[in-house]
Amino acid sequence: MNRPILCIGELLIDFFSADRNADLMDSHTFTKKCGGAPANVCAAIAKLGGEAHFCGKVGNDSFGEFLQNTLEQLNVNTRLLLKDDTSPTTLAFVSLQEDGQRDFIFNRGADAFLSIDEVPLHIFDTTKLVHFGSATALLPGPLQQAYIKLLEAAKDNDCFISFDPNFRSDLWKGHEADFVKSARKFIGKCDFLKVSDEELVLLTNEPDMEKAVSALHYLGAKCIAVTLGKQGTFFSCNGESAIIPSIPIHAVDTTGAGDAFVGALLFQLGKLKTLDSLSFKEWQDIVYFSNKVAAKVCEKIGAIEALPTLEEIQSI
Repeated sequence: MNRPILCIGELLIDFFSADRNADLMDSHTFTKKCGGAPANVCAAIAKLGGEAHFCGKVGNDSFGEFLQNTLEQLNVNTRLLLKDDTSPTTLAFVSLQEDGQRDFIFNRGADAFLSIDEVPLHIFDTTKLVHFGSATALLPGPLQQAYIKLLEAAKDNDCFISFDPNFRSDLWKGHEADFVKSARKFIGKCDFLKVSDEELVLLTNEPDMEKAVSALHYLGAKCIAVTLGKQGTFFSCNGESAIIPSIPIHAVDTTGAGDAFVGALLFQLGKLKTLDSLSFKEWQDIVYFSNKVAAKVCEKIGAIEALPTLEEIQSI
């Protein structure tokens, strides 16, 4: 069984500086990559053999065509990928420093202009697994309004709702409180919430992990995964919680690991006949599998290029 899984949000070009330890002003060479958190989740689902559908907007230009082709080569369904004739494809330029800091320039384009009128809401009649995980969707604009209305439509149609806040400090400098306020609207309606340990503190202002998770449950989130890197994942659902381990690896690049985790988890949910009566042990197995997928992504460079197949994960 393969339930269709819909991921909504941004699809963009990431330009990574190939010049070692240089800021963007001094960078001369860039590598073009397909980016955007919801697109990465779609890619992870499809690479494992699931049925992934992407909904978002790119420019009607060469970059938009490249992004569409990239997803389609992975067998991601792009019938809800729209092309904008007036705005270019969104671009991000990133330079990583040896001290872990990054130089970041974001040229936002077409992804911001997805409107609710462009998305056929009857999609939720047949697509009951929906992931909201856009790093840009909570920013003010048409996409933000569409995101909120799509959330309401999915909820009204009894869809299973997955949410990853995907906080990006570069996009929210000085406006972190606005991000928290917007994210909490989605947390209150989601069946599954994935956050990093840093996001957990930001969203709750609570340094104690178990107390912070309880606060998010109180807001409405049913099952919560807090990703902890090599330590694994703290998972809480239906009054039970545990730290579920990862696997030992030699990490080369952690880009896209969180998206791979979410994609792997949704892929497994898409194989189930029902999601109503999962035991905590079944959830633990699902999270452990997802930890393995996220870990394997860290062994190679590139979020999508590093995604493992189902056979690779099963062989571990």
